[in-house]
Amino acid sequence: MRTRKRKTRKKTVQYHKIVIPLVATIFLCISIMVIKQIVNNRVYAGQEANVDQFDFDFTPEKLAQNTEEQVEEKQNVEIVEEEIELEYITLYETDETLPKGMIQIKQEGRTGIQKITIKKTYENGEIISEEKISDKIIKAPINKIVVTGSSKYRSNYQIKEGDTLYVASNSLSVRREKDENAEKITTLYQNTAVTLLEKGDKWYKISCGSKEGYALADSLTYINPNVNEEYEEGLSRADLISRLSFEMDVNKPSGLSLEQFRKILSNQERDINKIFENNAQYFYYAEKQYKINGVFLASIAIHESNWGTSSIAINKRNLFGYGAKDANPYGEAYEFSSYAESIDLVARALVKYYLNPAGTKIYDGEIASGIYYNGSTISDVNRKYASDDNWANSVYQHMKQLYDNL
Repeated sequence: MRTRKRKTRKKTVQYHKIVIPLVATIFLCISIMVIKQIVNNRVYAGQEANVDQFDFDFTPEKLAQNTEEQVEEKQNVEIVEEEIELEYITLYETDETLPKGMIQIKQEGRTGIQKITIKKTYENGEIISEEKISDKIIKAPINKIVVTGSSKYRSNYQIKEGDTLYVASNSLSVRREKDENAEKITTLYQNTAVTLLEKGDKWYKISCGSKEGYALADSLTYINPNVNEEYEEGLSRADLISRLSFEMDVNKPSGLSLEQFRKILSNQERDINKIFENNAQYFYYAEKQYKINGVFLASIAIHESNWGTSSIAINKRNLFGYGAKDANPYGEAYEFSSYAESIDLVARALVKYYLNPAGTKIYDGEIASGIYYNGSTISDVNRKYASDDNWANSVYQHMKQLYDNL
């Protein structure tokens, strides 16, 4: 019985060795014939089918590649060119001959134009990614240069017709009409004395020798050597605090003087790097130039930079996280040469895009685009400026704390 079983088992093994390879060979031949027939059916009339040109690689790597190609086929890729504005930078200089706190425009800033090429990828009609392929500067921006006074002469003197003024900028064009494109009568240079004939908001009518014409008021200054007050006093603490409310319009100046800005931003325990204390004057200058509440601006900077302690604030001198994106906040954030540059640029951006409706005349002859305008209160700004619904409350709490230091 054992011998018979061994013989039977041996025969079975021999049978499998013959039948299985034979069946596999037949199946392979049939499969190749079927595939060739499919290939022939897919070839256009008049073309010769060549099975060797088709890829029959079914490895995991090849399958993954095919899957990626199928995904790309479902996606729509668009290459577009866009022109964007390049904001200028404001540089500050100090002039000891000008009254403390006075601001004079030495050189007007000009925005530039940059053309960028972007690859946009859509899936099911919705954009899923954007990639900048190239960029080219069409028109370079021109930096704005602002001269600030540091002398002890009083800066809030109200000039009147007949006063002697002085040219504060490097050069000043005197024109026949109140228009920057009007005919130029003459060019005056820094420190030239002129007589004020007619006072206006933007233009002064002046005389210099035998010539009379119109010149930009921002380029002229008055110095009264008989008055020796260190700074403008500003409004009283009670008056300033009475203006403070969550519903106040922050597209209007706070009314604080230069010294009051320095006071509210000095000796702050959380300002461990003294960034706000050492740059308090630039919030004041921004308020004076752009008609924005400088305390509101400072409070945004405090909130966004955690009192100047964030890595973006320390390493890039960017107090607002300007330019940062959620995917790569540190890498995308703009880097500035000074804190003054970041304060000035964000002030302009807020006034131009957030705080005023489209068409409003704002600073330096600019017109507000109002693309993110939703109102001029803190909560109005919150809706388009920050995704955090509590942003407005946090900023307002900083404002209250600063006003308490008056």
